[in-house]
Amino acid sequence: MKNFICSILGLFVISITQAQLKEITYKDGSQKLNGLYFAANKSNNDNAGILILPAWKGIDLHAKNSAEKLANLGYHTFVADIYGDGNYPTDAQQAGERAGFYKKNYEQYQTRIRLALAQLIQAGANPDKIVIIGYCFGGTGALEAARGQIPVKGVVSFHGGLVKDSTRITPSLNTKILVCHGADDPYESQEEIAAFQKEMRDAKADWQMIYYANAVHSFTDPNAGNNNAKGAAYNEKAAQRSWEHLLVFLKEVL
Repeated sequence: MKNFICSILGLFVISITQAQLKEITYKDGSQKLNGLYFAANKSNNDNAGILILPAWKGIDLHAKNSAEKLANLGYHTFVADIYGDGNYPTDAQQAGERAGFYKKNYEQYQTRIRLALAQLIQAGANPDKIVIIGYCFGGTGALEAARGQIPVKGVVSFHGGLVKDSTRITPSLNTKILVCHGADDPYESQEEIAAFQKEMRDAKADWQMIYYANAVHSFTDPNAGNNNAKGAAYNEKAAQRSWEHLLVFLKEVL
């Protein structure tokens, strides 16, 4: 565990103290999972917590930085490990295969989310004051948390996949939902967007979907490059706006 952060997140300087950051090992059966807990840097309202679901390559610098920022705002924060020790992707092909497995086997995805949520609560977050957020593959997971009726106040999907198997029936949803979506994201068709919005209406959900101009997939990630033609790229304005929309959402639901 000594070198866990470097091996998973890559080499970077951690800007918060070890007292604020804790590596947590937990299990799904025999599978070892390695999450990151960030203690709230100041008191918050009723020990509210944020569970972060990372993108398709697993825990990355973007997820870590988001967790740190939220901890500095006073939220207990936990970055979930979905894949587990020995299963971390080393390239895009592996990431696509492993993310695809959990998208198809959504109940196993929901199980990994529940296990991470339990770690956040055990670390000190109030179980009645938690929001789940996710990026890309993690954004899909945030929506799956809502579909699975995982008991949280709200979920937020940043440029996440929206679709589910059309044969699945979504129950009535009590969890509040925010979807932050790039207006030019090529990975979600208009038919898929329409199907998602119909799902939300049929489920009588309290949902919002905000579009960001000139933004494609991965628009919140500074490491995504700046070429929209590739389908995934960072957009500073959209990233800043979606972060502010997240903070408004957190204030409302927590």
